[in-house]
Amino acid sequence: MIGTDTISRVIGQDVYDEAGQKIGSASEVYLDDETGQPEWVTVKTGLFGTKESFVPIRDADLTNDGVRVPVSKERVKDAPKIDTDGHLSPAEEEELYRYYGYGTGTTAGYETTTTTESTTGMATSGMTTGTTDTTGFDERGTVGHDTSGPTTDNAMTRSEERLNVGTRESEVGRARLRKYVVTENVTETVPVTREEVRVEREPITDANIGNALDGPAISEEEHEVVLNAETPVVEKEAVPVERVRLDKETVTEQAQVNEELRREEIEVDGADTDLGTDRDRRI
Repeated sequence: MIGTDTISRVIGQDVYDEAGQKIGSASEVYLDDETGQPEWVTVKTGLFGTKESFVPIRDADLTNDGVRVPVSKERVKDAPKIDTDGHLSPAEEEELYRYYGYGTGTTAGYETTTTTESTTGMATSGMTTGTTDTTGFDERGTVGHDTSGPTTDNAMTRSEERLNVGTRESEVGRARLRKYVVTENVTETVPVTREEVRVEREPITDANIGNALDGPAISEEEHEVVLNAETPVVEKEAVPVERVRLDKETVTEQAQVNEELRREEIEVDGADTDLGTDRDRRI
């Protein structure tokens, strides 16, 4: 059960549905001024938390992991679209009661009070009946959902936004290997030999006269010599020359993120004591 003493622990917590699925993060808590108890919480949903939906926390539980509400994630996703402007009209609250099956709300004759900004710049809202007790309220009749206001102590919480930067992996491109055939002319030089006829003449000497006179004195005769020559011979074969594959390596770069952060400052008005310079008045 979530009460006024645990509201500050709700803001910013993760919100889970009845099955344990994460819905989003808690943004604002709306109080019923008649009972002073939390009635609704707005939950930031969507990829970047830009959408807010009203979720009942009357029967919600605050755990170590966050806030568990007794409705499904799909139910919250299709909830009525109501502006989170710090004000719930009776008609808007009736619409939420009917949607979540809570029966008829007790908003007849209710007057919605204005709201004050919380530690995250959001607001809480309540519904009052008849005359509203403004003891402990500021001039706007507001009640904060931090540790200040008529339902808490006399301290005020000052908060500021912190920047949490993470990374998300996404596909930026693809690489592939593709093999194709190209043709090129290659010129090689190879030595080749051939035989040519050379006529040799030798005079008749005592050493060869016997061969010269071997045969008839006058006759016809033929001698034949075979001439040989080399010609280039070409053949082609395919041989493997290398293996090629794709691999990935991780390269780390420094990326700058610029974002505006808000913070709350507290001023003291109407103090009787001398607080010094203007800088001392602002906390």
